[in-house]
Amino acid sequence: MSGILGRKKEIDELNRLYFSRKAEFVAVYGRRRVGKTFLVDEALKGKISFRHAGLSPVDESGKSNNTKQQLQHFYQSLQLSGMSRSHRPKNWLEAFFMLEQHLQQTDKGARQVVFLDELPWMDTPRSGFITALESFWNTWACHRQNLMLVVCGSANSWMLDNLVNNHGGLYGRTTFEIKLAPFSLGECEEFYRSAGVQMSRYDIAQANMVLGGIPYYMSYFAKGKSLAQNIDALFFSKGAKLRNEFSRLFASVFAKPEEMMN
Repeated sequence: MSGILGRKKEIDELNRLYFSRKAEFVAVYGRRRVGKTFLVDEALKGKISFRHAGLSPVDESGKSNNTKQQLQHFYQSLQLSGMSRSHRPKNWLEAFFMLEQHLQQTDKGARQVVFLDELPWMDTPRSGFITALESFWNTWACHRQNLMLVVCGSANSWMLDNLVNNHGGLYGRTTFEIKLAPFSLGECEEFYRSAGVQMSRYDIAQANMVLGGIPYYMSYFAKGKSLAQNIDALFFSKGAKLRNEFSRLFASVFAKPEEMMN
């Protein structure tokens, strides 16, 4: 199975914004695993000039990823995008200034798409990230008619408070918002059919009540297995792929997930 299923409205909107001939600031948000990154990648395939994804709040050893590590990672993304070797930015203001310089140096008049994924993860405590993003957009990016900034985040409250409903310098700055919802029952049916997973509509409805229409989870369903067999393999059997999914989701959003679950 290749390409993207469903999401026609969202793909049409992203394509419309890509060809709008003015600066665009697009916020895409929704719960984890719902397909935000995949949507942007597919809708804007081959059109992304610079991409970066924030580091998870905690690494595999449980240690927090701080501002220094986030900035180092951003610098590495700039280098992967073709920026000449320089130095790790000292703060987010300098990091976005380096991005501005890079985009100006590579600007050939065509649409430039900047894709910042997992945006809330970059906003570590006392990092000044929001101020720097505000400066980047209000001072420079919004005046570039060929620039399209697309940001994604799974922490919905952060996205709403800091971007969509921001009352500070980013108030009213997003030009379009996409809240990506789980698949509808019709999209679930199309997804399973495309994957070669044979299920009755009753079983598809049952699966939707378990998996919530989340494409990432649905993609693990195996051909030739019944609904019960697939659910058992995903959640209850030895080495089940989604056995610890609840804990992983909390750890991906909160630096101290154990405090949130107590």
